[in-house]
Amino acid sequence: MDFKVTHNDTQTAARCGVLTLERGTIETPIFMPVGTQATVKSLSPKELEDCGAQIILSNAYHLYLRPGLDIIREAGGLHKFMNWHKPVLTDSGGYQIFSLAILRKIKDEGLDFQSHLDGSRHFLTPEDVVRVQLALGSDIMMPLDECVSYPVSFDEAQVALERTTLWAHRSKKEWEKEKKGVLFGIVQGSTYKDLRKRSLEELVEIGFPGYAIGGLSVGEPADLRYNILHGTVGYLPSTSPRYLMGVGLPQDILEAVSLGVDMFDCVVPTRYGRNGTAFTSRGKVTVRNGEFSRDQSPLDADCSCYCCRNFTRSYLRHLFNAGEILGLRLVSYHNIYFFLDLMKKARQAIKDGCFKEFKESFAARCV
Repeated sequence: MDFKVTHNDTQTAARCGVLTLERGTIETPIFMPVGTQATVKSLSPKELEDCGAQIILSNAYHLYLRPGLDIIREAGGLHKFMNWHKPVLTDSGGYQIFSLAILRKIKDEGLDFQSHLDGSRHFLTPEDVVRVQLALGSDIMMPLDECVSYPVSFDEAQVALERTTLWAHRSKKEWEKEKKGVLFGIVQGSTYKDLRKRSLEELVEIGFPGYAIGGLSVGEPADLRYNILHGTVGYLPSTSPRYLMGVGLPQDILEAVSLGVDMFDCVVPTRYGRNGTAFTSRGKVTVRNGEFSRDQSPLDADCSCYCCRNFTRSYLRHLFNAGEILGLRLVSYHNIYFFLDLMKKARQAIKDGCFKEFKESFAARCV
């Protein structure tokens, strides 16, 4: 992996960079569409490319359980299995185990849990999770970490931090046996600034080519999230890509970009799209609402995606109310395009030295 910062904004900590991986080059800041189970819901790889996707995210926990590593190996790896030939970042699945698994037990040795699919028992160590992602052929891998919910006591957050550091050590040691792909570190510490600082210092001492900020957007107030994020990002190495995990509303993303974050992912674009809500340059639009029954305008007059160039709000409302699959596909497509185009415009604003004005203008339009 190679990462170079190419531009710095003059009024904020926002920056543009170029992240070079074996399967492609990524311009940052970037949003990664989420393809949890080897698919970005309702969209084909060709449609993702048409939207401008440079990298997508998948989930090691879900793929480990279904279809299983043997099937993916037989297909030639995750990229061939899903016919996506650009980079893939795989999350370890630790958060999913904590939130979805049945009767889970967290130990220093690893995670003992029952599958949320069929109740089968599994035990995964940090080393197992790295091996799973190596088998998938991931371009960027995330180590097993312990993500705590909000609110949580200082002592509980500290225990989770210490376990995350322990697992990071073991994960890197396992990765070094093959040295394929790239392994990031994940900063934990909940909403405690001193724990966040301790976590990132311990990870930097271990040494990773990139760093993720985990454990946010788990129920904490937005102002507290920004406060913690502001106090964390500045301590991360400026020469490494910085990835904020799971934070995905447009204004939240732009705020994080202004603090120096480079990479984002979230299920928001397709989850909202499946429920008939589109993100636009003038705020959210829920097209299934009756007010759009005769609205012959596009979802977003400022958007040049396939959906906005060809279909009206009236037609989209009809599709949702008739239960037609095309409706959720088109709005999901638009939302992915919108997020990726927003990142493209943000990169240009940083290069032009006017990101602060760009962010403020977007916020004012989308109230």
